[in-house]
Amino acid sequence: MGDAAGAPELSVILPAWNEAEWIGGALDAVQAACAGARVRAEVIVTDNASSDATARIARERGAQVVHEPERRIARARNAGAAVARGRYLLFVDADTWPDADLLNATLHALRSGEVCGGGAQVQLDQLDRALYRWGQVLWNQMSMALGLAAGCYLFCTREAFDAAGGFSERVYAGEEVFLSRRLARQGRRRGQVFRILAHPVQSSGRKARWFSPWRHLWTALVLLLVPFALRSRRFTRFWYQRP
Repeated sequence: MGDAAGAPELSVILPAWNEAEWIGGALDAVQAACAGARVRAEVIVTDNASSDATARIARERGAQVVHEPERRIARARNAGAAVARGRYLLFVDADTWPDADLLNATLHALRSGEVCGGGAQVQLDQLDRALYRWGQVLWNQMSMALGLAAGCYLFCTREAFDAAGGFSERVYAGEEVFLSRRLARQGRRRGQVFRILAHPVQSSGRKARWFSPWRHLWTALVLLLVPFALRSRRFTRFWYQRP
């Protein structure tokens, strides 16, 4: 697929900071999904100031690597999109493993012309605590009801992405929520919808292992009560720390 000049139909973009342990598995899953869906695709990894072998592993897996020196997730996503050539964009996290069935559903939605973008329900691995399993159910229900894509899997047309202005670089986290809303608004103007797919995307529950339930609850409470905290590096350290 793609145009006569050989441009890819789909660009898959993975932001990555010190993801040497995870990036190989994510890229293997992405490439297998693209092969299974028989889509002409390019894979782009944005190395967001990594100090490990993330970039080398990505290149060895055949991905195009771009560099974004400022550690801000939205900037990393936008840097990948800036070099993407595909008609459709898919943003996947470096600890996420989409399969061919999900990618086929994604492409079917985009090719229909009725969908400007969307996401998928999330299935996290190794959620040992009931609190986290309940949280996952709650998020998936909210995602479907409100039309909000999780950052680990967000897709859209190139046209809609550009019209929406890409990911907001004013925030350090939650950029996928703001883009979901802007894409939905852009879609309505064109008679299109923003759709959350029922087929789940598999992703890592590593933060449930890294941080305590109290840390998760405190972070959620702060952001619910003081949403402008998303513009603060200090209040969004949860997304930028490793144990």
